[in-house]
Amino acid sequence: MSNFDARVSDSKTQITKLVFPHDTNHIHTLYGGTALKWMDEVGFLTATRFARQTVVTVSMDRIDFKVPIPEGSVVVLEGKVIRIGRTSMTVRVDIYKEDRLEGGKEWAISGELVFVSVDEQLKPVPLSVHQQ
Repeated sequence: MSNFDARVSDSKTQITKLVFPHDTNHIHTLYGGTALKWMDEVGFLTATRFARQTVVTVSMDRIDFKVPIPEGSVVVLEGKVIRIGRTSMTVRVDIYKEDRLEGGKEWAISGELVFVSVDEQLKPVPLSVHQQ
């Protein structure tokens, strides 16, 4: 396994959450905005663990909402670095829903987020993988 592959593997991030009533809309399913917030958090953690540098979100691309996630569901968010550039990286985040009583996992939401490594003045800097 290459150093790059090892870094990708080591930076994979998984978080499990429960969908509470305050996370839902008027039809008792997860707010899209809440899902995006959670995706940004997982993406940020994944990008930070990969780069070991300060990163900021610069874009979210094509977020697909496949199935609704009802109140009371357990959701699993998974982040993985899928591309790197000189100063940026793309993280794919998938959200799976599972029935907390019966189990089983269903792919519900996916998207790609781009993060840029920055210095103290918030100017882009090369990723450390390019400095080795």
